Amino acid sequence: MKISIIGHGNVGSALARRLTAAGHTVATANSSTAPDQVAAQVAEADVTVLAVPFPAVAQLDTKVKTALRDKVVIDVTNPLAADFMSLTIGHTTSAGEQVATALPGARVVKAFNTVFAATLDTPGLFLPVASDDEAAKKTVLELGTQLGFDAVDAGPLANARYLEPAVELLIQLAYGRGMGAGIGFTLARA
Repeated sequence: MKISIIGHGNVGSALARRLTAAGHTVATANSSTAPDQVAAQVAEADVTVLAVPFPAVAQLDTKVKTALRDKVVIDVTNPLAADFMSLTIGHTTSAGEQVATALPGARVVKAFNTVFAATLDTPGLFLPVASDDEAAKKTVLELGTQLGFDAVDAGPLANARYLEPAVELLIQLAYGRGMGAGIGFTLARA
């Protein structure tokens, strides 16, 4: 599969490494990549990963937004405050829903936002996947399973309202309580 990753920070670069190791063709772009080049990269991709800070979504170039139309877009953003110790939105909307609004026509799937970059190599971690587009969700569930995650259908995109606070809990435990970035969620099944 051809995968485009917009954002080459901790999560974007870790996902690029994992997806390449799994045999996918991965192209990355960062804030210094020209919008025309990003749009061309997206146009060639089967799936695009949006691994930028949540506020950067609103600043995506129009050419990039147009290229994302009808594409599977994995939203790994979280609406974190500047100090990472709280969320900027929640309860009545989510970053996932706002990303879908900002990218009309994109097939937005919320996933990989509940996993720290440091634990992307940890097999068996819980990977909730939420989307209103069932075919796009299935694609992302398969990618998650290929990477060794316990990928689970988490329902519609509105359920990102619950996934994003879950990652804030991880952040509080990792950094606020000193447990470190090597922690993650698992889903127990009785």
